[in-house]
Amino acid sequence: MATQTAAKPSLTLKRRLNAPPAQVFAAWTDPEKVKHWMGPGEVKVMHVECDARPGGRFRWVMLSPDGETHDVSGVYREFVPNRKLVFTWAWITTPERESLVTVEIKPDGDGSLLTLTHEQFFDEDARDRHQGGWTRALDKMEKMFG
Repeated sequence: MATQTAAKPSLTLKRRLNAPPAQVFAAWTDPEKVKHWMGPGEVKVMHVECDARPGGRFRWVMLSPDGETHDVSGVYREFVPNRKLVFTWAWITTPERESLVTVEIKPDGDGSLLTLTHEQFFDEDARDRHQGGWTRALDKMEKMFG
């Protein structure tokens, strides 16, 4: 009997945003803009570092209403201004569980289509938690662009 290696779980989210690609891209790479939307719901961004270039690092530190700190960081693998970002993603509490995020931005009339793909999750539970977090963070980004 052949054994199959299970593919690691992944997720894909799509949004149409009322902003041109350059503004959407800046929301991911400009620390002041990241602070406005990153993190689900009432989570607040406390600290942002973005060395947005291939091989550069990012680090986002968030605080949830219950006082818990969430610290995530990674390395930019691909950087195509106003079009595409690819970066690794690892929480400080589980650095061995590195996953990969791809953000693609395409012009759409007077706005943009954003496709976020997050792959190579450790397990389905991690994927499901991230799906909820990304969905609620993108809700905040959508509001930011009105």
